[in-house]
Amino acid sequence: MYLTSPRIRAFNAVMETGSFSAAATKLGLSQPAITQAVREIEQAAKVTLFQRQGRSLAQTALCAELYRFTAEAERLAGEALRVLEQHANLETGKFRIGIGNSMPGMALIREFRRRLPGVQVQVELGSWATILKAVVEQRVDVGVLPNVPNDGRFERKVCLKQDVVAIVSEESPLARSTQTSCTELLRYPLIFRTQSSSTQKVVDQGFRSAKLTPVPMMVLDTRDGVYEAAANGLGVGFMWEFGSSREDKIRKIRVIEFEQGHPEHVFHLSGRTSPLITAFEAIQL
Repeated sequence: MYLTSPRIRAFNAVMETGSFSAAATKLGLSQPAITQAVREIEQAAKVTLFQRQGRSLAQTALCAELYRFTAEAERLAGEALRVLEQHANLETGKFRIGIGNSMPGMALIREFRRRLPGVQVQVELGSWATILKAVVEQRVDVGVLPNVPNDGRFERKVCLKQDVVAIVSEESPLARSTQTSCTELLRYPLIFRTQSSSTQKVVDQGFRSAKLTPVPMMVLDTRDGVYEAAANGLGVGFMWEFGSSREDKIRKIRVIEFEQGHPEHVFHLSGRTSPLITAFEAIQL
C-alpha cells in the first residue's frame, strides 16, 4: 500500500523534472510535500530511490526500473478517469476528431452530431502525416484517413473505399475525358501536393509504375489550394475521389496507372476506447 496514487505522482514528477522543487511546481504542491511522499516510499520499501548530493539529485539504479511501471500506472489511471468522465458526459462531453480529407470526415461528423447533439466536437484538419501523429500523440480521440498502416499501433475500421483522381477546370481539353493516363498528363502543367500527403503518395506511385518522372509546375500544401488552382485553369491537380463535397468548376478524371480501391479508415490507438469512440465507429456512410 506504500505506492499510493499521490506518492506515485510525486515520484514520477521528480523523475520527469529532475528535482523536488521542479516536481512541486509541476504538481502545484510544496517541496516538503514532494520530498515527504518520496521518502515514505523509500522508508516503507526499505530502498533508496535518489541520492542527495548537496543541491543535486542522482537517480539510483532502481529508479528507472520502478519508473517504467509507475509512469504506465499513472497513464492508465488517467485513461480510466477519462473513460469514466466521457461515459458520464456522453450527452454533453467533448470529442476530438482528426481528418485528412474534408470528406468523408465531415459526413461522419454530421451523423455523429445528429445522434449526439450535446457532445462538443473539436476537429483538427491536416495532412495524412499530421493526423496520424495527432492520433499517436493523443491530441485527437479518433482519426479519419486513407491507408492507415496495419502495424499494431491502431485499431482500424474501413468506412469506404475510394481512388485518387485527376482534376481539371471545366474549360480544359481533358474535361471531356472520363479516363486518362500518366503519359497523357505529362502534356499539361501538373499541380502536386507535398510529400506528406497521402494523395501525393498515390500519384508518385502511379507515375513510377508508368516509368515516368514528372516535374510539377506547382507544389501546394493544402487540398483546397490544389482544388482552386485546378478550378482556375492552372493545370492538372489530384485529389481523393470523395475528398470534397464540392463539384463546381472542376471535372474528375480517372488515371489508368493509379492504384484503385484505397480504404478510408476510422482509427484510434490500440487499447484505447470510450463510449464516444464506439459511437463514432458505429456510423455507416
